[in-house]
Amino acid sequence: MPKRPYHNIPIIESNEPLIQIPLEKFAVETPHPYEKLGAPYGKYSPYFLRESIVNKLIAAQDYLQQKYPHWYIQIFDAYRPVEVQQFMVDYSFAQALQEKGLIESELTETQREYIWEEVYKIWAAPSFNITTPPPHSTGAAIDVTLVDDSGKTVDMGSPIDEMSDRSMPNYYANSPQASTYHLNRQLLCDVMEKADFHRNPREWWHFSFGDQMWTWQHNQTNPNSIMTAKYGRLIIT
Repeated sequence: MPKRPYHNIPIIESNEPLIQIPLEKFAVETPHPYEKLGAPYGKYSPYFLRESIVNKLIAAQDYLQQKYPHWYIQIFDAYRPVEVQQFMVDYSFAQALQEKGLIESELTETQREYIWEEVYKIWAAPSFNITTPPPHSTGAAIDVTLVDDSGKTVDMGSPIDEMSDRSMPNYYANSPQASTYHLNRQLLCDVMEKADFHRNPREWWHFSFGDQMWTWQHNQTNPNSIMTAKYGRLIIT
């Protein structure tokens, strides 16, 4: 499993509670896309986050509605146990095989490595190591998009979780024919960043605060203000 640069960030756990997102304030994909596949969420639904993250998400929603009063942030996924991360990584590998018309038992080692490499471009490794938690398993990361005033999901030029270069946040930045997609992605990023989130450099939909990825990004741009992560993997008993 690949190790990311942000995995070198130390974590000093804040022990901030995981709380339910007030879904009435947002748009929500129903049924939840991973639950309907059978992902094992267990005690908590996908719609939980650390308390501070919920407050920042509400702030981002307020910023959006200052500009577009009847638009909403749509929550795709939030807290994700490592078991769900494993389920979705395995599912994505199987989907990639199906799309390519391949059979797992017949894969060459080169083919297998290539497909896993593609999977891990999007999916964090389902690590139980407390020093390398998947971002969503900290309760500090969220996948979101936008819904406009007609109730329609805003077109971002690619679906969430797509395993292609189109998932890169700036994929459409230099494409005049698809400039609307870039503007839509930038609007989402702007309201989230105004609420202190950072965007995943490889995924237009993924934002976090206070986890290893966020802290790594902060430290890259603020070398005179080095921080440690304050949200590690939640161990639910």
